[in-house]
Amino acid sequence: MAMQAYQEVMQQYGRRILPPNHPYSQFVRRVARRLVHVSGMETGMKWEFHVVDSPERNAFVLPGGKVFVFTGILPIVQNEDGMAAVLGHEISHQLARHSAEKLSFAKVLLAAQITLSLFGIDPSFVFNRVTLNFLMMKPFSRKCETEADDMGLTLMAQACFDPKEAIGVWRRMEDAGGVDIPQFASTHPSHKNRIEYLTKKMPSALEIQSNSDCSTEMHALADRFRSDWARW
Repeated sequence: MAMQAYQEVMQQYGRRILPPNHPYSQFVRRVARRLVHVSGMETGMKWEFHVVDSPERNAFVLPGGKVFVFTGILPIVQNEDGMAAVLGHEISHQLARHSAEKLSFAKVLLAAQITLSLFGIDPSFVFNRVTLNFLMMKPFSRKCETEADDMGLTLMAQACFDPKEAIGVWRRMEDAGGVDIPQFASTHPSHKNRIEYLTKKMPSALEIQSNSDCSTEMHALADRFRSDWARW
């Protein structure tokens, strides 16, 4: 299933993926390397970070560590700290196995519908489109997004990026335009709620950053970049 999703994305965007030696690709991998290092998932998974030359302000992760970043989001992130906010969020989805959680949640809903049918109850009475979307699937998706925001902030701090830039990214996203649809109708938290949540979590993230030996860590990472950059 993960391979099928990957193949579908590659079929759609493959011709627009920038080469590994492109400055944008190097920029994304440079930030990603530090985040993966502190995530504890550096080994045992073949991470791939692709930059798609397309104006969408978007990034997403597929199961198995396949991350896609669109060039349209680069003016929003602006710098390495901003890129870390986006990549930290996406890597956190993988770390929390949110794709597997969503699949399991869907299986639970299917089992519930079958059980109702066995008792002679029409499942559509409970599991109609409105109920599934607005009361079950969308809130569950927002829960996963909030978890990824929280974990991503921690990864940023541990990797010695500035976690405050996560708030900056979402403020720039809000300023960039587009209608921020009501949260209850969205699979993601609203920009306003996201900024408020990150602001509430910021003291903890800053404490994590201050407790990290960032000077030593950055020297060690720089040595590792020079020694095995070719593997990326």
